[in-house]
Amino acid sequence: MTTDARRHHDPEVRGFASDNYAGGHPEVLAALALANGGHQVAYGEDDYTAHLQHVMRSHFGPYAQAFPVFNGTGANVVALQALTDRWGAVICADTAHINVDECGAPERVGGLKLLTVPTEDGKLTPELIDREAYGWDDEHRAMPQVVSIAQNTELGTVYTVDEIRAICEHAHERGMKVHLDGARIANAAAALDVPMRSFTNVAGVDVLSFGGTKNGMLFGEAVVVLDPDAVRAMKHLRKLSMQLASKMRFVSVQLEALLARDLWLRNARHANAMAQRLAEGVRGVDGVTILHPVQANAVFARLPHDVSERLQKRYRFYFWDEAAGDVRWMCSFDTREEDVDGFVAALREEMKR
Repeated sequence: MTTDARRHHDPEVRGFASDNYAGGHPEVLAALALANGGHQVAYGEDDYTAHLQHVMRSHFGPYAQAFPVFNGTGANVVALQALTDRWGAVICADTAHINVDECGAPERVGGLKLLTVPTEDGKLTPELIDREAYGWDDEHRAMPQVVSIAQNTELGTVYTVDEIRAICEHAHERGMKVHLDGARIANAAAALDVPMRSFTNVAGVDVLSFGGTKNGMLFGEAVVVLDPDAVRAMKHLRKLSMQLASKMRFVSVQLEALLARDLWLRNARHANAMAQRLAEGVRGVDGVTILHPVQANAVFARLPHDVSERLQKRYRFYFWDEAAGDVRWMCSFDTREEDVDGFVAALREEMKR
């Protein structure tokens, strides 16, 4: 068999722009090949999606139910719709991905009002939640029904188990449910060195958006319902939101490849370790300031704008706040020590120009 397909990039080139830039892990690619061939029932009635339920329950408890979707924004919109009424609102940090990086999808597609709260480190607290947790009987105000947190946050910080438990208890006492955006949940678990269940179902989270694309999958995430009584019409909402994959086995088998053994944890630990190596390397460079604690696989830094522009020609990365000179450097499951060391050396060279 021949193909006209050609490689259009240099596989040795790596950057620090996003963990979405990485390809698929070889074990994930092997799983996709395993699932290929022959016919399987479409729209989630396949053997791979059925087995995924058992795998998810081994991580998130006996009541967990996984609904594979195409992407993280889709997972968040479907999850939040399932937790709210038409008049409902979602309390979140002002830096939350659902607020700043999803093109208004929760509002325009989900029909939700986001009630945002400023934070210093991207993390909500019961006290911060209470800034917006009021007015349930006021028909002039969208009703706060959900608290949405991200683990880890958009600033690379990680909630402790106790912090999430306190948020869940506080939200539930006020009649609200809790959604966790887990686009990088594996990195958080690796950083805390605890099972994912300890800060999700055990802590009281009702619904989880489980992320796999940033941790070695080619595509796909999942909405994981942890409390079946907290949601309604999940299957209908997934279809209505254009997140129902016809060939779902190819999403499910990737999630299984990550979670059935320890690939999710190996990948996350490596990415986190590379971020720590990067942080240690740049701390010794005069004129560079690390902005937030490096707890997972992200490093946020401030350096001269012209230095960043020159460095971007050698390694891809993004400005976080271009006016302030803030940048974000992300490490992935396939980031190598030599990639980090080469980047630090290039940074030193550009700082001296």
